[in-house]
Amino acid sequence: MDILLILLGVIALLLGLTGCILPMLPGPPIAYVALLLLQLTSSAPFTTIQLLLWLLLVVFVQLIDYFLPMLGTKYSGGGRWGSRGCLVGTLIGLFFMPWGLLVGPFLGAYVGTLIEGRSQADAFKSGFGSLLGFLLGTVLKCLVCGYFVWLFVASLF
Repeated sequence: MDILLILLGVIALLLGLTGCILPMLPGPPIAYVALLLLQLTSSAPFTTIQLLLWLLLVVFVQLIDYFLPMLGTKYSGGGRWGSRGCLVGTLIGLFFMPWGLLVGPFLGAYVGTLIEGRSQADAFKSGFGSLLGFLLGTVLKCLVCGYFVWLFVASLF
């Protein structure tokens, strides 16, 4: 039974790493499931406190990942309409995978900032901030999933 749980854990880790790039799959939560599967084996390498802290980390990363593009828009000069445009662009971009995820928030923030009456330079800066926010969220998810892979492999040996 342990071998089956470990194999399912490896599959969950691979899906979790894939989910860092593809937003259809929530990467860190799937990778966290791999740790839970490993916990069900006879070795049970983690404490309850560790599992709860990692769960909090997963929740935090998932939440911040949704807000980072909007924060990037805001802190790069976009206003309320730029942030709203970023959100709308992100939602529309989900239908045009995978490029829609990069272009959607950028265009949404760009158009939203233009609607506010700002210059094209400000709109471009706002759109670029949303893109940086998206990329930062992706890097954070990859770091968390990479950490979970390391924990999984280290606990096996």
